[in-house]
Amino acid sequence: MDTKELLDLVKALAEIPVGELELEVDGVKLKIKKFSSQSVSDRVEAPAPSVPVSPMAQQVTPEGGVALSFPPDAVVIRSPIVGTFYRTPSPDSPPYVDIGDIVDRGQTLCIIEAMKIMNEIESEVRGEVLDILVENAEPVEYGQPLFLVKPLS
Repeated sequence: MDTKELLDLVKALAEIPVGELELEVDGVKLKIKKFSSQSVSDRVEAPAPSVPVSPMAQQVTPEGGVALSFPPDAVVIRSPIVGTFYRTPSPDSPPYVDIGDIVDRGQTLCIIEAMKIMNEIESEVRGEVLDILVENAEPVEYGQPLFLVKPLS
């Protein structure tokens, strides 16, 4: 399975109501889990070092992990793939968005590089960027929260 086939599979899974898929092709095993997008509230448990977040959303759990608690009116924009998060189209360019910016549905928020392919991540809603939960050039996981956006009508 090449990169294009893998990306096509991930995009196709995003459009159908399948929660989890396990696939084996030519001895390579692939397991994909889809997280539901919850626009009213969200809660994720993760180890502290792997999820850099702003103080607004961070709370340390008794187990030493980080619990992310988001405002009830925020939409959580998540990473659809594993890769490297970039806030700018190139190192000398300004960021796509900053905290406080108003974004339109479909507007590019960032790029995630996966296997040398630059994937533009777009806003799911029109709204105000409340928080950017990942630092530039940091690795991200599938389903990891990237942005908090407060929907505007």
